[in-house]
Amino acid sequence: MTAPVSTPNLHIVLYQPEIPYNTGSIGRTCVALGAKLWLVRPLGFRIDDYHLRRAGLDYWQHLAWQAVDDWASLTEQLPTARHWYFSKSAQRPYTDVQFQTQDVLVFGCESNGLPETILQTDSERALRIPIHPNARSLNLSNSVAIAAFEAARQWQI
Repeated sequence: MTAPVSTPNLHIVLYQPEIPYNTGSIGRTCVALGAKLWLVRPLGFRIDDYHLRRAGLDYWQHLAWQAVDDWASLTEQLPTARHWYFSKSAQRPYTDVQFQTQDVLVFGCESNGLPETILQTDSERALRIPIHPNARSLNLSNSVAIAAFEAARQWQI
């Protein structure tokens, strides 16, 4: 059994995720990239949820992850790094950014995204993944994979 990474390349934050399958898939993506997954409560499922573990397959044991009670707890515990806030309302495309190791990619819940209070923390760091206007949004796990693998592509890992 391999231990989770001690110093992750990247931090993925899910703010109040609702769907265990998405979180499980995102956990698998984190393992593939050597990223740490942060879950900000409340969650729409239990951490020991069967569906969460099933979507994460046998990778969950290798995942570096942590759940925190609220946004304030996250900002206290997460290492000082650049935060990038993903939102369909952001103007700046994610491809305009030069990601660095230890960056923090923050994603909102499936039904509402990130609250304005978080997005306004640093509006220059709000990013969007461009999609066709006929689509309201992308699936959360797809969005995380797109952004996280773009960071990895830039680092050439």
